[in-house]
Amino acid sequence: MNLLIAALTLGLIFAVLALGVYISFKIFNIPDITAEGSITLGGAVAAALILSGFGPITATIAAVLAGVGAGLVTGVMATRFSIQPLLAGILSMTALYSVNLRVMNRSNLPINSDDSLSRYADQLGHMLFGSAQSVDIAGWVVGAHDLSVLLAMLILVVLVGVGIYWFFQTELGSAMRASGDNPQMIEALGVSAQTLAITGLAISNGLIAFSGALLAQYQGFADVQMGIGIIVLGLASVIIGEALVGSRSVGLMICGAIMGAILFRLLVAVALRWGMNPNDLKLITAVFVFLALVGPMFIRKINAPKIVQASEG
Repeated sequence: MNLLIAALTLGLIFAVLALGVYISFKIFNIPDITAEGSITLGGAVAAALILSGFGPITATIAAVLAGVGAGLVTGVMATRFSIQPLLAGILSMTALYSVNLRVMNRSNLPINSDDSLSRYADQLGHMLFGSAQSVDIAGWVVGAHDLSVLLAMLILVVLVGVGIYWFFQTELGSAMRASGDNPQMIEALGVSAQTLAITGLAISNGLIAFSGALLAQYQGFADVQMGIGIIVLGLASVIIGEALVGSRSVGLMICGAIMGAILFRLLVAVALRWGMNPNDLKLITAVFVFLALVGPMFIRKINAPKIVQASEG
């Protein structure tokens, strides 16, 4: 049960990452590799500030702003300097590796859980469960701390998801969505598609850095290698989520990205439970993404003859 709780908590943390990837990948059609650097940047900034005596909320906000800055750099390179977006993301990711080392002054930076957001989760748990050290759920005994962190992450992700949905209903958010679909139309209306793309990448990387700050505080350390391959996880979450909801509407896609991240982490937890070598985790991740990409295509091919027969009948 504790493995399940940990998998769900990590899934919710990575759901924030998935929402950031959704904005860059689905709204602007940009597979932004900056994510691999900005998630580490978020964790590094949060850890460094917490160790410097700043509160976890202040440190987390600073981490988000750092991610926004990374996204701005990528966006400016891709638009103002006409660098291919994928290459711009690679350049930012490469530069951020050194930046993250500078921020942490070492490759790994531990955090005391008493100084992190877990402290607020424990306060929530104390309100809900009193002084109990464990909670019985349908015959399963779960640590009150672990359950409190899970509930806190759930509340946080719901708030982030609702906030993103609200944003895309605003005039600016609607313009960003239209820009991703048809930048020429937006330019004809007198709105700069480049500025919208820069803004979108900034928001995307801010969310990804937010996920990194949460991850560092949850696992108790920030590591310079924590972002390697993370873009694949984000893409897998978005793709799996799209397959789950079967719709491209903003609200359902946001829900799908969250569900995709949770389902992905559950699949990883099951694979580890079955004795998978942790060294093969990245390989399994790539296989999951491959299946998520080709699965809908095979389903359409299987259903195509049935649709033709139904139309002829």
